[in-house]
Amino acid sequence: MSQPRQPGIPHPRLPLPEGEEDLAAFQHWLEAAIPMVEALGITRMSQASGALTWQLALTPNLNDKGTGFGGALSAQATLQGWCWVTLWLRQQGRAQDVVVAEASQRFLAPVTGDYRMTCAPSHPDGPAQLAAKLS
Repeated sequence: MSQPRQPGIPHPRLPLPEGEEDLAAFQHWLEAAIPMVEALGITRMSQASGALTWQLALTPNLNDKGTGFGGALSAQATLQGWCWVTLWLRQQGRAQDVVVAEASQRFLAPVTGDYRMTCAPSHPDGPAQLAAKLS
């Protein structure tokens, strides 16, 4: 069993991949680096065509009404955006810190079963624009 995280002490970085990203290893590292991740119900991560997709279980994210808790959904959406940027940087061979500066969500309908979340650039030039900002 690993030692619990301590405030003010950064978690060691995951070494940059030498080829394809091992998403299972990334998820394991993520759960150790950010302890609350283990409780979020992420059952599977996948990447395709520039998108990061998660399969999630509803049960650990229930609210008092028996549907998805907005706070959990907000945390998941924010974390998934953070993960997308982190994984993108790793694919570029860049070991850089990622910090969430702003996040907002809007819920259009209740979540009533296990669900999928996908994070992808909203514009095809998004990754190139991000790369330019980081230069």
